Amino acid sequence: MLVVTNLDDPTTDLVIRELHDRDVPVVRFDSGDFPTRLSVAAAITSNGIKGRLTTPSRMADLSQVRSLYYRRPSGFSFPHLDEQTARFAVTQARYGLGGILAALPGCRYVNHPHRIGDAEFKPSGLAAAVEAGFRIPPTLLSSDPGAARAFIKRHGPVIYKPLSAPLYRIDGVSCTVKVAEVTVDEIDEDVAGTAHLFQQRVDKVTDVRVTVIGERVFCVRIDSDLLDWRADYGRLTYSVTQPPGGIAEALFSYLAHFRLVFGAFDFAVDRHGRWWFLECNPSGQWAWLEPETGLPMVAAMADLLERKRT
Repeated sequence: MLVVTNLDDPTTDLVIRELHDRDVPVVRFDSGDFPTRLSVAAAITSNGIKGRLTTPSRMADLSQVRSLYYRRPSGFSFPHLDEQTARFAVTQARYGLGGILAALPGCRYVNHPHRIGDAEFKPSGLAAAVEAGFRIPPTLLSSDPGAARAFIKRHGPVIYKPLSAPLYRIDGVSCTVKVAEVTVDEIDEDVAGTAHLFQQRVDKVTDVRVTVIGERVFCVRIDSDLLDWRADYGRLTYSVTQPPGGIAEALFSYLAHFRLVFGAFDFAVDRHGRWWFLECNPSGQWAWLEPETGLPMVAAMADLLERKRT
């Protein structure tokens, strides 16, 4: 079993502990450790990739890897090189080591890094959600201030969402761009500077996080008075719930579209009981929900990686 993640990932720690308890051999590493603490030697053969990957404490036979758990590894870095040489080295590492890890013969990926990349594009995810049968709020993707104002007038109240969530540093503190309601008066010509996502605000009564792990579906109702429940975990209460008809089928249709076996879905539920698709994170957090609900999520992930039938 290969586990590719960053150094500080409590979710991965739980899964590895479960695998160790099952006597499953695990090699954990961060691809960002390459090449200082991680080396690879691989040959392309008629039977696929063969070779080895070596860390300070483990060695993996690449032809014997049954599953690979890919969870937010850090990026490649070559700080000792000049800018141009470092840029070249990063590219070689990405397409070299990254290409090897993406082409292991007979390996189950949770999830495949290329499929993660595809699914992280919000427009692609929203389009796939509609195709799968989910209900989505009216949505505009635009760099046109006039189009944004017209959309808000027609569909208000409207919220703004970042299309991706890079970290900002303000006075040395890491911050994220928040989901927030936006009015017509707040739209100025700066909107033309890049792409933006605007979406009608759902008049919700609760949120639901649905975590799909292989064939298992775990639905957790999240109650709070927050527009975005991720803003303050201390104000949340949790309860296990069940999806209404058609949702489970749509979940698996969505995952099949991107060839994923894991997904963390977010829904807003309105006062009529309708579930509105907000997003699916192919690398989303989930382990904090197990102690809150008692759902056997860690065991389900270990089963998926161990390739057990459920």
